[in-house]
Amino acid sequence: MTADLSPLQHQVDAFLRYLKVERQLSSLTVTSYHRQLMMLIDIAKSMGICDWKNLDAAQVRALLVRSKRGGLKSTSLAVRFSALRSFLDYLIKQDIIQANPAKGVTTSVTGRHLPKNIDVDEVNQLLNIDLNDPLAIRDRAMLEVMYGAGLRLAELIGMDCRHIDLTSGEVRVLGKGNKERKLPIGKTAVTWLQNWLALRDVFMPQDDAVFLSNSGKRISPRNVQKRFAEWGIKQGVNNHINPHKLRHSFATHMLESCGDLRAVQELLGHANLSTTQIYTHLDFQHLATVYDASHPRAKRDKT
Repeated sequence: MTADLSPLQHQVDAFLRYLKVERQLSSLTVTSYHRQLMMLIDIAKSMGICDWKNLDAAQVRALLVRSKRGGLKSTSLAVRFSALRSFLDYLIKQDIIQANPAKGVTTSVTGRHLPKNIDVDEVNQLLNIDLNDPLAIRDRAMLEVMYGAGLRLAELIGMDCRHIDLTSGEVRVLGKGNKERKLPIGKTAVTWLQNWLALRDVFMPQDDAVFLSNSGKRISPRNVQKRFAEWGIKQGVNNHINPHKLRHSFATHMLESCGDLRAVQELLGHANLSTTQIYTHLDFQHLATVYDASHPRAKRDKT
């Protein structure tokens, strides 16, 4: 590293130490920041930028343009831009710069449309169903399993009782391409599955389906969609609740927690990592928030 780049490198190194020591982010998340910021340092060097203190909005745009010209895809560009914004916010806190030159700069991300995310507080509000009615217990079990494992709707309704292991807290589902995968669902989902299974025989089951309709048959996709939407309204969640939105929220919250794209790929059952990469719209700043271990409803009691 040349001498004229030392301020760039020094400030990035200090930021990474801050993330690791003070924010206590995972090594994977810190590595992600490191990777993006090192690439930006290389581009800054080629532009003759010697100190972050001199960075202005036009240069921020130029950094993004050069990243794009270097072959960076739109979703990855958004990730890099988020890392830069977070780093510059840190420099403000350190009184190194007075304002964030990235504010007001935008990067358009094209590609697959994602549904609006449900935040963790909204999910907790939605799932706080405390009724003794068998249908309400069934619905809460469906919601908990859907969000707890990030299932597709077809995977949820396709579950049979033999696919559940309540002792280990795991379910087996058949995903796209008839590929089976085993998934953890978390303590809360296990509890509500137990509650539902204790009542399931009331519906006079006609097959081994976990979730039944009033007639005792496997519940239909339309019925699940309707019930989820109704619970969103009843629970006062101002968000149109549907199964895919819960799956999307699972993926978002898991990435905010661990930042491990490949792990989330496995959980979601995506054949290609590129499919999972649509979730990298996540702001790097959010990766540092309230999660320190895993899924917010999957934490087990410490022993």
